Amino acid sequence: MRILIIRHGDPDYEHDSLTEKGWREAALLANRMEKEDLTKIYVSVLGRAQDTASLTLKRKGMTAEECTWLREFAPQINRPDVTAHKTIAWDWLPQDWTAEPDYYLADKWMDTPAMRTGDVKEQYQWVTESFDKVLAEHGYVRDGRIYRVERANRDTIAFFCHFGVECVLLSHLMNVSPMILWHHTCAAPTSVTTIYTEERRRGTAIFRMSSMADQSHLYVKDEAPSFQARFCETYDCMEERHD
Repeated sequence: MRILIIRHGDPDYEHDSLTEKGWREAALLANRMEKEDLTKIYVSVLGRAQDTASLTLKRKGMTAEECTWLREFAPQINRPDVTAHKTIAWDWLPQDWTAEPDYYLADKWMDTPAMRTGDVKEQYQWVTESFDKVLAEHGYVRDGRIYRVERANRDTIAFFCHFGVECVLLSHLMNVSPMILWHHTCAAPTSVTTIYTEERRRGTAIFRMSSMADQSHLYVKDEAPSFQARFCETYDCMEERHD
């Protein structure tokens, strides 16, 4: 089985939709998805993901299953450098989270003091358990750190969602802390991450990523990638966001 995880287009966060650029990106993405033999499409309940998926759905003549758990991963915590209010759990300054070794560990990152100031563990478990239910419906049942194959197949399923929750899904499949993915990877708008099952022995599978955040559908039409999901490349660049 193949999984495609697709981030929404360049966002208009104020209206939970897409910018003009985002709609162009979504159209180019639909050109790409039209060629895919998609078995099923799942989409976040948030507008920016639904708008992105809408052009692909129209092109394919398909409908999507809306999933609340595919919304952006949004639990808030008391971040060490922010005292006035809580902030999203996965947006940290590198010098803070890297100083705590437990953030690199899949079985400990959720139980750190900062993460316990929000419902991070509960939200993570909700998302990953919901994800596993979908995978089980498609023939792959979680069994410890691997998957038991109950119905081997070459289906392709697509998830239109958001960067934060994408990293949660990938961390679950890879059995790693999502902190590593949140801070060391970047999935720009309409990028496509591809994961395949790998069944080296009958009945047992893992999921292996063949590409992350591919944007070839933009490059082929000379559409520059959005800067969303990134921070300033150099500190003295005032045009690029710092926080």
